[in-house]
Amino acid sequence: MAKSIQHPLNPLDPAEVRKACQLLKQHLGLSTDQIRFKVVDLAEPPKSLVLVYLQDPSVDKGTPPRPIDRKARVYYHARGSQLLGKAVVNITAGAVEENAELADVQGPVDWVEFDLVQTACNSHPAVLAEVAKLKLPPGAKVINDPWAYGTDDAAERRRLFQCYMYIVLNDDPQANHYSLPAPFAPIFDAHTLELVDLQRLPLDDGAEVDQETQPWTPVQPVEYSKNLLDKQSFRADLKPLQIVQPEGPSFSITGRTVHWQKWTFQLGWTIREGPVLHDVRYDGRRLFYRVAMSEMTVPYGDPRSPYHRKQAFDLGDSGFGLTSNTLTLGCDCLGHIAYFDGINVSGTGEPISMPNVVCMHEIDQGIGWKHTNVRNGMSSVVRDRQLVVQCTATVANYEYILGFVLDQAANLHVEVKATGIVSTMPTRAKSSPWGTVVAPGVLAANHQHLFCLRVDPNLDGDGDGDGEGGGDGDGMSKTGSGNTIVYDDCIPVRDEPDLDPFGCGFRVHTTPITKPGGYDLDLTKARTFRIINPSRINRVSNKPVGYKLHASPSQMLMMGPHTFNYKRGIFTSKPVWVTKYRDDELWAAGEFTNQSREDTGLAVWSARDEGIENQDVVLWHTFGVTHVTRPEDFPVMPHEKFTVSLKPTSFFDSNPSNDVPRSDQRENRSTLHGGGGIESCCVSGAGKDVRL
Repeated sequence: MAKSIQHPLNPLDPAEVRKACQLLKQHLGLSTDQIRFKVVDLAEPPKSLVLVYLQDPSVDKGTPPRPIDRKARVYYHARGSQLLGKAVVNITAGAVEENAELADVQGPVDWVEFDLVQTACNSHPAVLAEVAKLKLPPGAKVINDPWAYGTDDAAERRRLFQCYMYIVLNDDPQANHYSLPAPFAPIFDAHTLELVDLQRLPLDDGAEVDQETQPWTPVQPVEYSKNLLDKQSFRADLKPLQIVQPEGPSFSITGRTVHWQKWTFQLGWTIREGPVLHDVRYDGRRLFYRVAMSEMTVPYGDPRSPYHRKQAFDLGDSGFGLTSNTLTLGCDCLGHIAYFDGINVSGTGEPISMPNVVCMHEIDQGIGWKHTNVRNGMSSVVRDRQLVVQCTATVANYEYILGFVLDQAANLHVEVKATGIVSTMPTRAKSSPWGTVVAPGVLAANHQHLFCLRVDPNLDGDGDGDGEGGGDGDGMSKTGSGNTIVYDDCIPVRDEPDLDPFGCGFRVHTTPITKPGGYDLDLTKARTFRIINPSRINRVSNKPVGYKLHASPSQMLMMGPHTFNYKRGIFTSKPVWVTKYRDDELWAAGEFTNQSREDTGLAVWSARDEGIENQDVVLWHTFGVTHVTRPEDFPVMPHEKFTVSLKPTSFFDSNPSNDVPRSDQRENRSTLHGGGGIESCCVSGAGKDVRL
């Protein structure tokens, strides 16, 4: 029997994580207690190799003749060193291929470090002395949230955490400590666990702080736990709504390859990004090599120290994968659910299973399309069945629900729902120019959530778009499809009376993007961006096959170019970016964002002077929300939803969902309010002459 071949884009399995750590320890000559592992993730193979692998016809049989070496990207700290170690370990060959200690960068947060800083803060004598000054009631305690320190000093090289403190009045595990913020925030060095500073927080509109911590003025917490709320306050009129698929789901799974309604994709997963879609195809035609959330940042708009440093990079500083929830049936995803696991690493190099971090299920999203013949009332209706691939990341106070949604019309939607608890700070003021008082003594600062989606297209890619064979020395793929990004502006022709004497016409003006860079949306021109394959022409429209980005128009970063907020995340200054593909250029703000001083990602890659027409290109989209907080966002905010869509344009000859079976009551089994049912199909409707 042929040996099973691991798909080159599968996440590392537990045995691979363990082996990578063992190989690195042997290479460094370190024992387990002399090293702390932070991240062990798949080092994705060069795109050129993967495309050759995917083009081999035997891949579908599970026995490709040219397996690709499995490699791990490892971040670690060796005992006695404050430098971040980074290694690439070839698990297949049993060798460390690259290893270096990196000066001048800080790696992401890991749970071991997080717990060490929490414990150091909670037990430090100076912190305990401040807590004593609060004169809290018996049974109360103070806990802390360590925040990545941010940046306000280009010379700062220590690895710092700012610990925001909160009061807890009871032992319920879901007690809302964010509704009782304390008026001080210690700063700790994560390497030495030394107290660097104990900052008191401003309590009025200005930046002034109290010279001494004052006794706490008791207020009631604002709770969300059902154990702490009056049971009589819950609604009693909500009936069960159950999703039942009596014949099972319409998807199938082989390993981590998913098949559903003409779609196929390989489901990856990383500690940094969470779920990743690889090798996305529709009806066998290649669409995207890789689609993933690349980065996000949350800058806060309160200029008072230390809040001016509050700027989380929730993927680069920690990770959507690292902070993913274990999802549970009947709660996070409803219906017939398939789960996928993740993998993390302990500080000692042992694999940690992360069960059920991604759920997949089908939903009915309403009507997909419908038409009624006005002459006879006959209707055709197709339901909008969708496949949802979803994870939930809890990054301290906030939750982000990330979903990849595929439909039967060949559209790929990326949905983000922001929920959880707004970041809070203490206040004596009744109102504030920097946010909203959401509870007595609780201020929630205004802030932004800015995400960056990375789309690596491969429209009708067949390996002959840009040469043959492997990549060249700089990691650029030479077997990817030749795609071009263009933008379309709708332009009126009212100034051309000879062409349009009535002044009602408008045309679409198409501009190819020839150089890397950042680009603006323009609502006055209904500007949209398209990915096209110029070598493939649609026989109906006579236009290149393409997929259009339906962007989520958003306000970009409000902080100015002179600020560290801007310099660290230049990807937030433009909604659309286009770059030429290179291996490992995955993260919009660069590989290391924690306490970064500049953007080493799109700021660098988009500045290259190189042609990108009919090349292997990457499309990036920055979107989000400027969150002006409100009392209704507390104690837990209703989700705020953002949707980005990739839709075919001249990719097909007609509506790709025209072959979906028409909606039929005999299968849908809907019931009639008041009793009874109608056993009829949906294609027949009332004629236009029907009268009540």
